[in-house]
Amino acid sequence: MEVISRNKWLVRCLVVFLIFAGHFSFAQEMPRPTINLELLAQELLTQPDNTNQEYEDVYESLIQYYQQPINLNKTSREELESLFILTPMQVNGFLEYRKQNSPILTLYELQVIPGFDLPTIYKLLPFVVVPEGNLLTQIKPLWSRMRQEENQYLLVRYDRTLQQRKGYTVPDTSSTGKIASRYQGSPNKYLVRYRNSHARDYSVGFTAEKDAGEQLIWDKNTRRYGLDFYSAHLQLYNQGKFKTLALGDYQVQFGQGLLLAGGFAVGKGAETITALRRSNLGIRPYTSVLESTFFRGGAFTYKLGAWEVTTFYSRKNLDGNVQTGNDTIITQTEEIDDSFSSIQATGFHRTLTEINSKHRIAEQVIGGNVIFRDQKTPLTIGVTALRTQYSAARQPLQRQYNQFDFTGQQLTNVGTHYSYNWQNLNFFGETARSASGGWGTINGLLASLSAQVETSILYRNYGRNFHSFYGNAFGENTRNNNERGWYFGLKVKPLAQWELTAYHDIFTFPWLKYRVDAPSSGHESLVRLQYKPTKTAVLYAQFRTENKGRNAPVITQQIDFVSPAIRHSFLLYLDYTPMPKLNLRSRVQKSTFTLEGKATQGYFMAQDLNLDLRKWQFSTRYGLFDTDDYDNRQYSIERDVLYAFSVPALSGIGTHYYFLTQFKAGAHLDFWVKYAATQYRRQKTIGSGLEEIQGNQREDVRLQMRYSFN
Repeated sequence: MEVISRNKWLVRCLVVFLIFAGHFSFAQEMPRPTINLELLAQELLTQPDNTNQEYEDVYESLIQYYQQPINLNKTSREELESLFILTPMQVNGFLEYRKQNSPILTLYELQVIPGFDLPTIYKLLPFVVVPEGNLLTQIKPLWSRMRQEENQYLLVRYDRTLQQRKGYTVPDTSSTGKIASRYQGSPNKYLVRYRNSHARDYSVGFTAEKDAGEQLIWDKNTRRYGLDFYSAHLQLYNQGKFKTLALGDYQVQFGQGLLLAGGFAVGKGAETITALRRSNLGIRPYTSVLESTFFRGGAFTYKLGAWEVTTFYSRKNLDGNVQTGNDTIITQTEEIDDSFSSIQATGFHRTLTEINSKHRIAEQVIGGNVIFRDQKTPLTIGVTALRTQYSAARQPLQRQYNQFDFTGQQLTNVGTHYSYNWQNLNFFGETARSASGGWGTINGLLASLSAQVETSILYRNYGRNFHSFYGNAFGENTRNNNERGWYFGLKVKPLAQWELTAYHDIFTFPWLKYRVDAPSSGHESLVRLQYKPTKTAVLYAQFRTENKGRNAPVITQQIDFVSPAIRHSFLLYLDYTPMPKLNLRSRVQKSTFTLEGKATQGYFMAQDLNLDLRKWQFSTRYGLFDTDDYDNRQYSIERDVLYAFSVPALSGIGTHYYFLTQFKAGAHLDFWVKYAATQYRRQKTIGSGLEEIQGNQREDVRLQMRYSFN
């Protein structure tokens, strides 16, 4: 047996050598390349006009995967699937190859795994690694490992809009005698973050933030203590039978996100296959600055053979305008005097009204998940339950469209989820019920028909009285209720350089919606044709169309009626790197919007230039936009400082440009400076309300410093 094992190892070494010799140009590029996060985000993220997408959390998760690459010798099916890069056939091929040839010796072996082509490998390389074994690092004390960890940094960021907005002006009370609402703090925005983490070992960090308009103040009466928002976490992994131990702020993701979405959702984009499926990532550290989408408390996952048990408890305060002693609400179990109409999730505490609403609602959540996951079987199945309780009763404002919204003080959710792999097919889904009486279900199939053809099908049905406070499953609505739909996805690779992706989504809304005063239906389609002649050039053309109901503008009648709102958008994009230090990106996009026979349009074109000079990195964009109205506003992801994300919404006529510089001052110190400006034609003001700017130009500055400790 020892001789056979030795011969097998020698054969593998010979295969790797032949790969290296036969693909020398590829081998030269095998070290982890610099990631093009903007291009990857454009493939994964849903269209930016869908406001339920938490882009910053998705973007930061991608960066975390890049900075803490997956160890291919220790990774699991769920972890590989969470990258949204590999198809079911490729995941199966990798796991089978590793089973027969463990351990993997080098990344070059990816080329001999069935189903792995060069484009897939190039896309995967930034997120995976085959580290050299070092048992001494595993037996060092935790404090020693934390002190020597390379992925340890302190980050400080400053933001400001140079023009004065109305919220910072002195109100004129001479005519009305009333005190107008104004921001109480300065227009400066601050962010401080510390992070120290090692994949599958530990993660510790804290974040502190003050938004523009908020005060730097210590006032217990208004629940403000210096900066406006604080977050901290500590997570340990693989501590005996405990797979995960978490304390502080965290997120939880199980199933397809119907009950516990973990904040990480990509939705409908040009990646029409792998992005549909969620993975059971379990407990994740929370490092973002969104002030309501996380848990605060403790959690753990205990592993016993093929079974994993997760339990979590959270208690935190939320923003809301609590009404005390008014109109007693009678629930199924008790009478409650205090109530609130909605939770304010913006996280802003700038005006007196926002300050008075800060942390007025106490929320407690207790829940758990039991999952069966045997590496020898293709089936994963789990059960999730959680109970949410507020210190006051939720009583939405009486509107026709929201009469099925959740009302009360507490809600219990129970659900089950599954994932089953059979050959090159992956079946997945989740079904849940809320104590308010509603059901929700989502079920899908990913199929690798061949190395060139992949398809996907997904069905969802969310009842109008189904409620899930921490869910964010696939859907067209902002929340997972009042929706039924079918999604069909396709990806075809007829030749090595060509790729065609497409989807068609059909949905109905059985009850009324905001700005839709009748049951309605619609459909959405996307087609993208991509050409990648070399590993340094990508060209694609994309067409998207959407047809949804919307209240038509009524002048003479008293009753609104719903009319089809049709939106078409076209995008032509080129990403080209003519030399290692220079990258060029060009885009032209156009949209049309039609409602009640009236058609409007808009366009945006931009040229990006990115230059890498070792210690200095420069990025710039110059763009032109022209839109008839806000319905044709143009979105485009643009490069920003590390851990930041920018998708400006441009409407009207004008130009938009930015300059971004990164300077590596040493082995441990980095600086970023970004200047962005938007100039409008034929406008005397920009924005509205307290965000209004007098004039036709807006300029924003962002400064950032990061110190790496090792």
